[in-house]
Amino acid sequence: MGEYESVKPVIVMILLQFSYAAVALSTRAALLQGMSPRIFVVYRQAIATLVIAPLAFFTRSKTNKSSLGLRSFSLIFLASLIGVTLNQNIYFEGLYLASSSMASAMSNLLPAVTFVITLSVGLEKIRIQSLRSIAKIIGTVLCVAGAIAMALLKGPKLLNAELLPNKSVLGSAVDNYWLIGCLLLFGSNCCWSLWLILQVPVTASYPDHLALSAWMCFMATLQSTIVALFAERDLETWKMNSHLQLACCFFSGIVGSGMSFYAQAWVISRRGPLFSAMFNPLNTVIVTILASIFLHEEIYTGSVVGAVTVILGLYTVLWGKAKDLGGMNTEKHLSTQNVDGKIVSVVIDDSVDRTRCKTNLEEPLLLDKATKVDSAYV
Repeated sequence: MGEYESVKPVIVMILLQFSYAAVALSTRAALLQGMSPRIFVVYRQAIATLVIAPLAFFTRSKTNKSSLGLRSFSLIFLASLIGVTLNQNIYFEGLYLASSSMASAMSNLLPAVTFVITLSVGLEKIRIQSLRSIAKIIGTVLCVAGAIAMALLKGPKLLNAELLPNKSVLGSAVDNYWLIGCLLLFGSNCCWSLWLILQVPVTASYPDHLALSAWMCFMATLQSTIVALFAERDLETWKMNSHLQLACCFFSGIVGSGMSFYAQAWVISRRGPLFSAMFNPLNTVIVTILASIFLHEEIYTGSVVGAVTVILGLYTVLWGKAKDLGGMNTEKHLSTQNVDGKIVSVVIDDSVDRTRCKTNLEEPLLLDKATKVDSAYV
């Protein structure tokens, strides 16, 4: 039983990657049929709310002391606005203008984007003499170079071009929709990175993961509805014209938003975002293969080379973070041993691992976790 508990986060992350791939492919197909990305986000979040809210209500333990105070409400509202409403609107616009394989490949930029953002706000420290810092810098450069290659250096085209219906908010006069789609996908990564940064104060303030998912979906539904009403003035765009569009809304709402939010928060709380980010390239492989088979998406040589470069940069950044966390754990252990000149034996209670010791991947993505929890980010 202990061994199963230890591999449970791995199983959850693999299933999440397959679910993300299914959502990306089905959504791309629905958008190509003429569905508006803004309307799709509203339906997705509304369905997720209707599914998750009853589960959160009926499964809530009587001993659960989580309460939605002003601070919790503000944090959840901000996380919903940035990580769901803004993120998904620009993500699905980028998915429509570019491709599902490009959207999946660009998601591997997340650790590098997070590193740059946290460095700029002072949550990350750089020591040029340290090999781990050099690795993070090189990995970030590789990620950026790979993203530029995917967006600009297409190279020979492997499949026929697609004719996109005019459902983009940017209009049909945009000839370079591929580049604009890539920029939107990059912006989505920035929003998702900020959402990850907000997860520590959010979950610390409101630790009930299922109820938290329900609140985020509900707030995102209201926010996305306002955005859609401003962007889509024609009421005909709110109609779903095929069974595929209806099924896509239900699947992405139940699995892509509701369950994935809960699963992602659960994995991050158990193993940290570093562990979660390691599985992103699996999604890229799954989506690229299935998109070329079922959606006949065009794949460019430059996109493949750029995606490989981004994945190399991803693991370089993760290696640097793992070394950071290993050094941090060693320093904590040594400082504990020398308290008052005595040798202190520390036992970490971890029901997941039989070795009774947490791995480096369970630590946060950033340094300085020892700072106050309401201002730090894992």
